[in-house]
Amino acid sequence: MHNLGLYKKASFLLAPALFCFTLGLASTAITGCRGLAVSPQTVTAATGDVKTSVNHIVIMVQENRSFDHYFGQLNAYRVANGLGADVDGIPATASNMNFDGTAAINAFHLVTVCTENPSPSWNESHVDINRSAPESGIALMDGFALTAGNFSRHNNGADIQGVRAMGFYTENELPYYYFMATQFATSDRFFSPAPTRTQPNRLYLLSGTSAGLVYPPTSEATQKNIFQLLQENNISWKVYVTDPGGTYLNTFTTFANAHQDKIVPVSQYLTDVQAGTLPSVALIESGYESGRDEHAAGSVQVGSAYAASLINALMSSQSWKDTVFFLSFDEGGGFYDHVPPPAAVSPDGIAPKDLLPTDIKGDFTIEGFRIPLIVISPFTKKGFVSHTQADYTAFLKFVENRFNLPSLTKRDAAQPDFLEFFDFNNPPWMTPPNPPAQPTTAPCYIDHLP
Repeated sequence: MHNLGLYKKASFLLAPALFCFTLGLASTAITGCRGLAVSPQTVTAATGDVKTSVNHIVIMVQENRSFDHYFGQLNAYRVANGLGADVDGIPATASNMNFDGTAAINAFHLVTVCTENPSPSWNESHVDINRSAPESGIALMDGFALTAGNFSRHNNGADIQGVRAMGFYTENELPYYYFMATQFATSDRFFSPAPTRTQPNRLYLLSGTSAGLVYPPTSEATQKNIFQLLQENNISWKVYVTDPGGTYLNTFTTFANAHQDKIVPVSQYLTDVQAGTLPSVALIESGYESGRDEHAAGSVQVGSAYAASLINALMSSQSWKDTVFFLSFDEGGGFYDHVPPPAAVSPDGIAPKDLLPTDIKGDFTIEGFRIPLIVISPFTKKGFVSHTQADYTAFLKFVENRFNLPSLTKRDAAQPDFLEFFDFNNPPWMTPPNPPAQPTTAPCYIDHLP
């Protein structure tokens, strides 16, 4: 199985001794961490029929960015473009205490488009939720700077107070994303599926569950994945790979090995959109090794420009007329978000099975952190903002609904159908907009801030 960017994904595990020294934690393990419930929403139904309108679904999930970190300033952009301040963005009072607990770090505008890597792993994510008592079940969202500072210290970094965790970007750095999220649609209640790092969350993207893993898998995944479900039902699919071997579908070794003809270079995506030969369902795997995935330490502008090139190719092609493109991120990456992870349905009743005895205890009945989402299609309602709680197993639900397939797990079965984003009777964007170019020239450094 291909090892996907492990050098970038390494996570220092907060050891119990350090926990007790730094945080004063009791030895009692956490039994669960419950976020605040999202207020009930009134969901507007789509007009028309997804089954007769949408023939192609493309999913692209970039790396490690929280909603407040990317889209916390989206309201100002919306208002400047004649829309309402409808997004639950970063509060003006947002702050965390630094690693030492000696000073508050207020949310601030990052200048550098590269930063040291914070850690989004299981222990750190739970401390992000509650700095001093992650076992309490009280979500304070006050530990991001602590875990970022700790990770920096254990990796000989410069940001030993964890300041970078409170940094955010605006349309100045990410004009393409701000334009697309505003012209098309986004959500301010969209979460990663689990409060942990990339690999378990990517398993949720593929199969609706991590099958009990909170750490990267050490053996073949055997649960049914979405492409296996599509294959069994004679529905076309492809995985478009940016870097050679760079697909998480390889975790499902036996299945992936049997279907190498459907795992193809991303250049084939560009050919397929222009020729009108996209499959029914496609996953674009980003440049995890080549720095085009928006992972911390890499440039957010290089990554977003890469995503823009793939979306723009679709919008200018004959494939545009009946395609939905979902763009999101795999987890929050350890960057601050002010909205507590809400309760979620356990996908299969499996408890975490790879936690160490010294790890924070928990389960899969809460989401991870909020992440950016852009829903791009000729059918997308203009300027729409969803407030409906979902995680990206909703992409699976959308596929299952469109092609009359059963759910993979209880998690994807419980997701909203995403139809509120669309108007299939009167497609708002059959002629797509003209987005701004995404620059790649902002300063990129990791040895100081801002």
